[in-house]
Amino acid sequence: MVRILLAILCFSSFSSIGFAQKVKYKELFVLLNAKQYEQAEPFLRRYLAENDDNPNAYLFMGMIFQEKAAGNDVLKHTDILISNLDSAVIFYDKSYKQLDEKEIKRNDEYYQAYNRRDLRTGKFGVKLSDVQFDLEKRMEALRERKRLVAELRTHYDKAESKYVRSQQRFTEVKNKYGNAKTMFLRSNEETISSLKLIASVFDSSVQAFKQYKAVSEKIGNTGHNQELILNEIKNMDSDGMTKADFMQDKLEIWDYKRWAEGAMEGIEKEIVPMRDHLISYDIELNKLREKLKKDSVSVRSDLTKLVDKMLTVQLRKYDPNPMPMDVFGMKIEELEYLSELITNKRLRDSADVKLHVRLTESELKEVSHLDSVATKLSARNFDEDAVDYDHFVRNAYGTSSVLKSLVKTTKDFADREKKRKAEELQRLKGAINWMVTPKDSIPLFMEVPVGSKFKPLILVEEKYTFGFQFADTTALGYFSAINPARKDGLSVTFPVDNKVFTQRKLPVTKALSASDEKGEVFYALFYSTEKVNEKFPVTLAKIYRKDGLAWSSNFACELLPNGLTFHVESGEVAVKTTNAAGESKMVFVDRNGKKKEAPK
Repeated sequence: MVRILLAILCFSSFSSIGFAQKVKYKELFVLLNAKQYEQAEPFLRRYLAENDDNPNAYLFMGMIFQEKAAGNDVLKHTDILISNLDSAVIFYDKSYKQLDEKEIKRNDEYYQAYNRRDLRTGKFGVKLSDVQFDLEKRMEALRERKRLVAELRTHYDKAESKYVRSQQRFTEVKNKYGNAKTMFLRSNEETISSLKLIASVFDSSVQAFKQYKAVSEKIGNTGHNQELILNEIKNMDSDGMTKADFMQDKLEIWDYKRWAEGAMEGIEKEIVPMRDHLISYDIELNKLREKLKKDSVSVRSDLTKLVDKMLTVQLRKYDPNPMPMDVFGMKIEELEYLSELITNKRLRDSADVKLHVRLTESELKEVSHLDSVATKLSARNFDEDAVDYDHFVRNAYGTSSVLKSLVKTTKDFADREKKRKAEELQRLKGAINWMVTPKDSIPLFMEVPVGSKFKPLILVEEKYTFGFQFADTTALGYFSAINPARKDGLSVTFPVDNKVFTQRKLPVTKALSASDEKGEVFYALFYSTEKVNEKFPVTLAKIYRKDGLAWSSNFACELLPNGLTFHVESGEVAVKTTNAAGESKMVFVDRNGKKKEAPK
């Protein structure tokens, strides 16, 4: 390291006095051997200008140019790269021609990079053949790299120029017709010829790019790794015009071949047969409606098969918003809704309110789809559509007025049904939130309105709820098991400590609950977080699903309750109590509601 620093200082001083001193190769070698090529190059050039008989100097000059070539961008600096590759080969060749045994022996310190053990003698040394072989391989690799770089650039330029040409041809077609719909409706042999040319030119671009990528893989790390992303031209009006930057790794280009071939296929195979297909498809939908009305059966399976026969994809290739597809969509949505009603009819006998909510939600969803499609269709300009689809309108409906009347009738039906189903859903969702008993409707939500006589403290979804029921200011405990029908279930009231549990004391009143795994036995516990006579008041009730209230018991705990556990084997309830310091104590209540002392 010290020698390198001294060499840099030495050559820096040379530079400051305009190369006044003669360059000594031994000192210059220190920089070269340390690969300090940038500092060494100007001095090496000066040295070689004055000395043309040093093969080691030529060797390092070749390395310098090879290093430069490695840093050149194959696409942005192609000419410079090729020039550096040529220069590297020239200097390696000069070194190769001047190398001999005498040079190796006299200046073996310059060739220590080639120092190897002789397998025959076991001694280390530098062989002329090793140095020559390395130079031969370097020159061969550089010449091959030059060939590949030139080939790479040729393919790259061809890919880019052909793509630009295909984009120009696409633009010409677009300017001529204005939009895809017009192009398809007015297409002729000239249109087909233009589309074929676009596909051919674009294909040449893609093939050139593939050749470019193949050569790039042979070269190795080129600094470019373009991934060709073919963007589909879905809308002739808005797509296909943005320019492509072939230098970008994510190379996004418009797929003109796919577009052109799709357009040709549409013109040759779809436009002409499409007209008769639209008529037959409309007839099939009419048959399904008759089947639904006559047999009162869902036709969804038939619709699934029929949907596959729609020409949506084909039509939208030349018309992004085809009127026949909207008509078919309206008819299909109506059949979907009517089929939904028929399918759900057999489930309506169930008392499960949530099931009724799901059924009504699905029906509202279907009729909303119908309403949306009918609304969209009714907003169309049927007079203009009738010009483009004259064959369809005349053969399926006679006149555009008849078609307009069908759309209006369907839209009115969808409006009425949507309103009816929305009202039904609102009513059912309201019913979900209440358990209806012979005497009351018990809320199944926590935030009851001000003035409600119920104050729920515990709600276990779809299992049970309990809290206080107030008559004036007097409290009763209530418990209600939740069932799917939201009525005629277990519902009991029980006495509580009315001196403790009052409306005024609700903010300091809490509750705990427990039940067995089968949901046959329930425990409801109320407690106050304020002490009375230095203890925390508690009311505990036991309820059987079959027999109702078993008992309710009032007692007090020294510590604050924070857990309730039911032991099935003993029939006991364990109340876990704790204080602010984290100390805990268990309070036990037997199967008859009697408080027991904790075991010693």
